Amino acid sequence: MFDAYGTLFDFNAAAARFEGELGGKAARLSEIWRMKQLQYTWLRSLMDDYADFWTVTGEALDFALEAVAIEDEAIRGKLMNAYLTLDAYAEVPEMLQKLKSAGVQTAILSNGAPEMLKAAVEGAGIEALLDVTLSVEDVGIYKPHRSVYQMAVDALGVGAERISFQSANSWDAVGATHFGFRVAWCNRFGQPDEQLPARPDVQIESLAELPPLLGIA
Repeated sequence: MFDAYGTLFDFNAAAARFEGELGGKAARLSEIWRMKQLQYTWLRSLMDDYADFWTVTGEALDFALEAVAIEDEAIRGKLMNAYLTLDAYAEVPEMLQKLKSAGVQTAILSNGAPEMLKAAVEGAGIEALLDVTLSVEDVGIYKPHRSVYQMAVDALGVGAERISFQSANSWDAVGATHFGFRVAWCNRFGQPDEQLPARPDVQIESLAELPPLLGIA
């Protein structure tokens, strides 16, 4: 079971494609955009005011554009469209192929709206390598709420302890561990450990390290 954004798909790719049009502000814009995107999912969950991830992504982008002093509706549209076809990280297709060839069920569990996830999966050409794609849209609240992780248990029909969950988001890895999954935190960004009451089972730097952990060559 995989998280999507930051784990399978590179969320920085959207802004990076328009470095020139963003006047050298792509990296800073992407950082703020992602930070606010996550903050808004948590705040909306706490306020009991759910909106789908496409809406939240747009709200976060508006904040980020204002923060870096860019007022351009055309570039806003380009950035939102680019978020539908984010690049997959380089190791992802081969890693998924190894899991599928070994008979392992593979799935996504994401905050993303169904249409966003469908576009991202198809754009990366990995639809044949995934059995299930689950969106928080079905429960109307965002990770790390327990009801989101319960979706995976219900969909796969196995106990939480039999699900290996992978996320590059440290807070998501902690939430999944607290729920009861076996968790590999893909620490792509060299972050320190979260000071929360749960620790993932293992920490890796790339999803290429996952198949050997599962006994797959």
